[in-house]
Amino acid sequence: MTVNNQSLFEEKSFWLRSYGDYTPNPSFAGETQADVVIIGGGFTGLNTAWQFKQDNPNARVIVLESAVIGFGASGRNGGFNMKLFGIDPEMTVLRWGKQRMVDAHHYMQKAVSHLKTMVEEHELQSDYQHTGMFRISYSKQQLKRVEETYQLFQKLGIDDDMRWYTQDALQQEFNSERFLGGMYESETGILNPCKQVRELKLLALSAGVEIYEMSPVTGIDRNGSHIVTHTAEGKISADKIVLATNAYSRHINGARKLKNKQIPLWTYQIVTEQLTQEQWKSIGWEQQQSFEDNRQLVHYFRPTVDGRITMGGGDVLAPGNECMDKDFSPKIWQQCEDHLKWIYPQLKNVRVDYRWGGPVSVNLDMTPEIGFLDDERMIYAAGCIGHGVSLTHLNGRTIADLLNGDKTELTDFWIVNRKAIPLPGDTLSYLGGKTLHAGLKLWDWWDERGLKKS
Repeated sequence: MTVNNQSLFEEKSFWLRSYGDYTPNPSFAGETQADVVIIGGGFTGLNTAWQFKQDNPNARVIVLESAVIGFGASGRNGGFNMKLFGIDPEMTVLRWGKQRMVDAHHYMQKAVSHLKTMVEEHELQSDYQHTGMFRISYSKQQLKRVEETYQLFQKLGIDDDMRWYTQDALQQEFNSERFLGGMYESETGILNPCKQVRELKLLALSAGVEIYEMSPVTGIDRNGSHIVTHTAEGKISADKIVLATNAYSRHINGARKLKNKQIPLWTYQIVTEQLTQEQWKSIGWEQQQSFEDNRQLVHYFRPTVDGRITMGGGDVLAPGNECMDKDFSPKIWQQCEDHLKWIYPQLKNVRVDYRWGGPVSVNLDMTPEIGFLDDERMIYAAGCIGHGVSLTHLNGRTIADLLNGDKTELTDFWIVNRKAIPLPGDTLSYLGGKTLHAGLKLWDWWDERGLKKS
């Protein structure tokens, strides 16, 4: 059947809406066997399926997606192919030490290159642009922190594609008096995430992967040497299973241990109408780079190929219970619009065309993880912290190596089977999250207390 995004899924993201009509694969029905079942048809699941199938052409690999390809974070994110690992480099050094920060940065360098190479070699039509990314500051306090971040990269010897920009230099790139200075990373890019994930679907199908959409998993059972995955209309017995569900992992029956490894956290985005040539000229931004600010509750910004600005971030929402229906937040959308027009008063009359939101996977120590549940037959990935586009693409290769039982440079990366700190119960997680959220908002207020906001 043909599913029209404007009727069924358009509210989930601008990327889904602008994609146009989409034909999902049929849902799964019946009983069968497979070598590997992958739950989740996003970046992680599809990359894993494609990589493993390339290694094992005769293996039967089945991907189950509960909605349509692109419904989750892979079709709603900002589309940043970036090297940021975890929440920030300072937190990684504090929690794990300098060497592991260096190792993480090298993994992310591989991830960015891996994604870019995939797009180029397989001619994926995802509007990819390798234009670089800025981290900017609005206040003296934020400027000091981003200077310290830049110096940390220099001290660790991982600043090879980084450059410092003064306020005057930034003015040459972005015509905004709000920017005091910042750092630039040249080896990053942007893409259309919905196009990317659906191109990955085609790539996986061409390799022989079976993909079923509109097939939510109702349960998982261990049956001797096999793992049985149940859907509403059937079941699959497999040797191994991959839980590539990230922010949606708490709702998989039969994977109880995955519930306390991460929680969903909602972030929100907006996109403007198409800007005129005069409007673009008034704000600079000729090189089409992306940028993010150095707030605690960070905002991120990027252009689209059809001449819009999309931005998001700022405030976030935590679940508080098992509800996964927090995709709408008019208050936060308005905050995003106000912030964009605070940066660029030249755009005060520009219309916001679309607003959306969605959950990202967050764990207690703010660090990505890949691991086994109980034994090596069941593999999960979690904790992208909203920075998962490049990470999930390379994680697919890493998980494929784990499925093969291979010991590689990727499987030796320290996030694999690390001892993650489990989350406390739902009530304590909620209260702790509220306290942290309030603290971050207070921190941003203190840093920006002297700025004129209107």
